[in-house]
Amino acid sequence: MSKQNIAIVGLGKSGTTFLNAILSKQSSVHLACAVEIMETPGKAQAAAAGVKIATMDELIAMGKDVDVIFDLTGQPGVVKELRHKISSAFNGHTVVASEIICHLVWALIVDA
Repeated sequence: MSKQNIAIVGLGKSGTTFLNAILSKQSSVHLACAVEIMETPGKAQAAAAGVKIATMDELIAMGKDVDVIFDLTGQPGVVKELRHKISSAFNGHTVVASEIICHLVWALIVDA
């Protein structure tokens, strides 16, 4: 099975915890980029780990090079915006996972 190319949107408290879990699983997934508009510790940590920090538009422009976008902003409008921009870009490939899906994935990948 090939690696899935993913992106994280939102590097606040939940996003940073998810980032740490994903970084520990780099053999299974490739973190293509992260999006965070604020200067957060998670954004600094991602940048220090060599993760590309992108804008929302840069993420959308990556098109089919991103398989799954994990939205951890906690803002319902962000999922809607992401889905609209992906649809407007005629990208039928990339999936946007809302925060509840992110927590499910997180529960499955972190060591108990």
